[in-house]
Amino acid sequence: MGESERLIKQLFNMARDRKPSIIFIDEIDSLCGSRSEGENDSARRIKTEFLVQMQGVGNSMDGVLVLGATNVPWELDQAMRRRFQKRIYISLPEAAARSGILKNKGGKTKNSLTDEDWVTLGNASEGYSGSDMAIVVNEALMMPVRRCQTAKRFKRTPAGGMTPTFPSDPEGQDMTLMDVVPAELECPPVSMDDFMSALSRIRPSVCDKDIEDHV
Repeated sequence: MGESERLIKQLFNMARDRKPSIIFIDEIDSLCGSRSEGENDSARRIKTEFLVQMQGVGNSMDGVLVLGATNVPWELDQAMRRRFQKRIYISLPEAAARSGILKNKGGKTKNSLTDEDWVTLGNASEGYSGSDMAIVVNEALMMPVRRCQTAKRFKRTPAGGMTPTFPSDPEGQDMTLMDVVPAELECPPVSMDDFMSALSRIRPSVCDKDIEDHV
């Protein structure tokens, strides 16, 4: 009891001592939600300390920038909203940004995609958030591993490894993943089909109503 308020005070004092500085509070709604009558006394004191430190008597905020991030800005306390001079709505990523996210997260793994493929994927993922795109990449990167797990036929690669192949491949040998020598297993590269399949499985997490509320 009382420890949280003291830490908040110390945080702002440290920021003032070391200015110019930035205080960034992620998910600020969990700390500074609307005050209500039945609220816990400790939670109310934390909010009060925040308000006092941000714009209290004798507290100069020159050289100190306070940034807050939230997905539910309407749940913030009114007094806290007034303390923030700007409210910036960060919309969902556009097609070019989505292509960049996919290429940045998925391009490091061995793949067969061209620059045009990344652009196509960016256009095909309308309505996806940055977090959704990260999940799509993770799903796509697992596809070659699943092909290895379910394959009933493997063939020898030019490098000397074993990779899964289709059942009618004359170069293939009937065997499962358990029959392949672990050191020889060669996972196939991630393909465009893997990403398209991942997009069909992973749906956008943000609905139109959410966007309307934020706007």
